[in-house]
Amino acid sequence: MKLFVGLGNPGAQYAFNRHNVGFMALDAITDAHNFPAWRKRFSGFVSEGRLGGEQVILLKPQTYMNESGRSAGEAMRFYKLDEKDVIVFHDELDLAPGKVRVKTGGGVAGHNGLKSLSAHLGNDYVRVRIGIGHPGHRERVVGYVLHDFAKADLDWLEPLLGAMAEAAPHLADGANDKFQTQVAYLTQADEPETKKAKAEKKQDKTPAPAPAKQEKPKPAQEGALAAKLRRWFDS
Repeated sequence: MKLFVGLGNPGAQYAFNRHNVGFMALDAITDAHNFPAWRKRFSGFVSEGRLGGEQVILLKPQTYMNESGRSAGEAMRFYKLDEKDVIVFHDELDLAPGKVRVKTGGGVAGHNGLKSLSAHLGNDYVRVRIGIGHPGHRERVVGYVLHDFAKADLDWLEPLLGAMAEAAPHLADGANDKFQTQVAYLTQADEPETKKAKAEKKQDKTPAPAPAKQEKPKPAQEGALAAKLRRWFDS
């Protein structure tokens, strides 16, 4: 059994904050894998289902970010889980928007949600770090994370959430590298051709061989969460 914990703040006023992308990731998983409706438990909202070969508990603490560990610790003790069975989804300032990295243990880098989790669980839980970028100045961080995503962010946020949901069974099975690789593959964009490459192509008169036909990543289908995001940004 695995416990997936999404970090965020409760309440409609925080729903689309950058700080709440952990909640959004769990909502995407419930949507993509037909988990049952959320119910109140462990000072949070819980949904339970299967991902891959594992039973998974999804938990969105409703204790506010800086008390997230209280809710997660309650669930971990109830199910008699180890730290390594806990996978936490959270916003990461030190990653570019749309990038995802997975690691076990490490520092909390001033993140109040992680600080609370480490205090209640120990430090060796798995972290799914979801890049939101950095505002550039330390003084602007609080306002930045507690502000809604911009409408332009939808171009990368929606496919990223869909990709993480599709790859989530790898996390449940403990294949963290496979999860990270699949998310990167599903969200990859064509690299722009550099000036150097263009110049070299112009000088080379040899006809280029026909490129091998490659199957493009299958885009995640728009589900309830994606539709909700679009309604929010269009309002």
